[in-house]
Amino acid sequence: MTEEAKYTVMGRRDGIEFRAYDPHVLVSVTVPGSFESAPNYGFSPLVRYISGENLAAEKIAMTAPVFHVAESDSKHTISFVLPRDTSAAPAPARADLTTHQVPAITVAAVRFAGGWREDRVKSYETELHRALSSMAVQESGAVMFARYDPPWKPGFLRRNEVLVPVDPATIPPM
Repeated sequence: MTEEAKYTVMGRRDGIEFRAYDPHVLVSVTVPGSFESAPNYGFSPLVRYISGENLAAEKIAMTAPVFHVAESDSKHTISFVLPRDTSAAPAPARADLTTHQVPAITVAAVRFAGGWREDRVKSYETELHRALSSMAVQESGAVMFARYDPPWKPGFLRRNEVLVPVDPATIPPM
């Protein structure tokens, strides 16, 4: 099984899961392209990094999910979560890759199966924003998209998510 970013489910309401993620380390690359093409551009340099193309020549296990943050319509940051037992992230051999520690974070998440068309993903994002607003939950960061499965897995079996950082003090009782 592929290791996943560790989180605790705080509760569920109206199809939204509220989660507390443990601190974790990301390796990221920012790439040009459309929403749908950027993950393909970003995936290769990240795979090379975990395959040993880093300054320590260290191989690192693949984890899930692959995070995607749309910085703009034509600029996207794609990130891999490094395994929990990674004591120190090896420095990237490429200037376009970065590693960084992400502190504990609380998010609202909505899960869906299927393909990764922009209009489809954005509709889940819109619904999540609408539901959080109706619950008076305060958003506290950029929307993240998460993919958990390899591209060869049939679409109807794929796990995808839209995640929004939120202020935990504004989450309603479950």
